[in-house]
Amino acid sequence: MKMSEIRNHFKKWIYWFLFGVAIIIVYKALDNFGDVVDVIGKFFGIISPFFVGIFIAYLLYIPCKKMEEIYIKSKRKLIKKNARGMSIISVYFIVAILIVILVSVILPVVIESIKDLVNNIQGYFEIAINNYNNLPSDSMLKGDWAQDVITNIQNINIKQYFNLDKIVQYAIGAVNAVTSIFDIFVAVIVSVYILSERDEILGFLKKFACAIFKDRTYKNIDKYFNNSNEIFFKFIASQFLDAIVVGILVTIAMTIMGIKYAPLLGFFIGLFNMIPYVGAIIAVAISAVITLITGGLTQAIWMLIVVIILQQIDANIINPKIVGQSLKVSPLLVIFAITVGGAYFGMLGMFLAVPVSAVVRILVEDYVDFKLAEKIKKKETEIESSKSY
Repeated sequence: MKMSEIRNHFKKWIYWFLFGVAIIIVYKALDNFGDVVDVIGKFFGIISPFFVGIFIAYLLYIPCKKMEEIYIKSKRKLIKKNARGMSIISVYFIVAILIVILVSVILPVVIESIKDLVNNIQGYFEIAINNYNNLPSDSMLKGDWAQDVITNIQNINIKQYFNLDKIVQYAIGAVNAVTSIFDIFVAVIVSVYILSERDEILGFLKKFACAIFKDRTYKNIDKYFNNSNEIFFKFIASQFLDAIVVGILVTIAMTIMGIKYAPLLGFFIGLFNMIPYVGAIIAVAISAVITLITGGLTQAIWMLIVVIILQQIDANIINPKIVGQSLKVSPLLVIFAITVGGAYFGMLGMFLAVPVSAVVRILVEDYVDFKLAEKIKKKETEIESSKSY
């Protein structure tokens, strides 16, 4: 037997041996699927601070970059030399101040409003039902459907579903599960290192992609990575800033109008405003119901008018200024993406549905353009070939 035949024979045995080992591993994994899931879950739980750190670095990348550019323009050599480190320290200092303001000023007011609403909501319902019963018998609001709704509401124990103690316990449990002090510390340290060494990290990733993929594939990866990054950061940063502006404006307007739970409703509307189209409608509708129950029909109508005006000002003036340019995604596609994202991934899915759909739209459009170009080129080649005959 020749040496080449021996090598081929040996390669076949190695191939079948590895194939058999792979089958055994897959079988064992499926046979002990619960244990495998537990191991994988534990592993991702351990490295979750690194993912959190990457996400923090991603959010703070542009602010750090802008701050670094300011420090680089400084005439002092020491500041210029340490521009990156000083920019990171400055941004984290600003973030720390904002967190302190949120925890010490805004959250206590919101929590107090929630507590008061939960404790008194049954009484508000009773007042609303009494007002309904006092309506004239020929009122259009007095129908069988309305009576059925009221009967169902009366049978609901509101405090059972909105028990503040339970809500606090669930929130504390969720926070403790994913954000221990050590995890937060690790995440912050990881984000600092990523921000300080971002050029080296991005350079290595580009070099690695260039070495692994073909030139055309690498160019496409680089193109779509840059486009996706721009879309996601622009959307997240702009929507977050816009939510703060809307929340503040709505809270001020409601406070002036004397609406009860103004800080809570303003915070709620601002938070849901981060979900395009659908979020604002849901938040305003729920706020209108709460205002109707706590302040009556007239106050609810005025609240709706004022908030809708503020929403229009935001949609036509404030939001375009903050976002800069639109993501150019059809409202129909946005609603579809939000529905699917919310069904599978909850609030996070609803929030990220828009930038994801924008990226998918770019991919689909480029693919369609590529296929059309191929088709046109093929037709031109066929025409040229027929002419030559």
